[in-house]
Amino acid sequence: MYREIEIFRAVMLTGSTSRAAEKLDISQPAVSQAIRKLEENAGLKLFARVRGRLLPTQEATALMVDVDQHFIGMEAIAHRLRSLSELGLGRLTIAAYPALGNLFLPRAIASFDLEQRNIQISLKVLSSREVYQQVMAGQVDFGLMADEIPPGGLEHSPFLKAEGVVVMAKNHPLAQRKIIHPADLARTDFLALSPEDSSQQQLNRLMEHLGLSLPVRVETPYSLTICEMARLGSGVGLVNPIVAWDFMHTDLVIRPFSSVVNFAGLMIFRPGKPLSENAREFMRTLRIQLDKDMRAMRQHMARA
Repeated sequence: MYREIEIFRAVMLTGSTSRAAEKLDISQPAVSQAIRKLEENAGLKLFARVRGRLLPTQEATALMVDVDQHFIGMEAIAHRLRSLSELGLGRLTIAAYPALGNLFLPRAIASFDLEQRNIQISLKVLSSREVYQQVMAGQVDFGLMADEIPPGGLEHSPFLKAEGVVVMAKNHPLAQRKIIHPADLARTDFLALSPEDSSQQQLNRLMEHLGLSLPVRVETPYSLTICEMARLGSGVGLVNPIVAWDFMHTDLVIRPFSSVVNFAGLMIFRPGKPLSENAREFMRTLRIQLDKDMRAMRQHMARA
């Protein structure tokens, strides 16, 4: 029955038998047959078949909770076995949310002498909720996530707290300003972060307090996406300065914001799981890199 449950999980995660078959490298009929067999053995209807699609029933959703817990535990064991098998080679596995994982972490890794330390790094760029789950399950050594996810059950420490910066194309009218004010944002097409983003919530509260509104044209979860859209002239956005760092030498204009809207991130660890010397050293490297990047951003805006 283990194989049928594995196939059931793949269908739930991918949303279709064809994508589940591709994920598991088996045929689509084999997926359908396994689902039917699991339903027969359990005496339950796990999927409703509507216009050729499988829609999960309430029973399937409830079962998925237990199945996921089992597979997360198995994946943690597999991760540990892989780590132990790398004799003579240190291994460090990190999960980070996109604001830090996409561009900042690669810079920090580049400054961390992997060859001299004889270490291998595995970097997973995930949503903050997935980072939390990975650390909780013991699948990574530590994680970096946004502060909007409560770190319940985990040890944590502040990592990033930085004031948001305003980004725009070089030919945008606001590019002539040395500093951008809330009223400026109310008069131009705005590129917003997702409503659940704590920084966007801060900005929304500020604008409401001032009796202003944001003319949102595009909404996205990622500061990186906003930077690129702003560079191409789609509007103006307020973003994480660590993400904007990578655009300092492009034609994206970066300006300070007159009001404080913070972007914050946490470093999280699993309780009772000792950190390796490599992990502690890399954490120090991350903080050094963060300080270096923030100084560079302040200097860049001061020269503008």
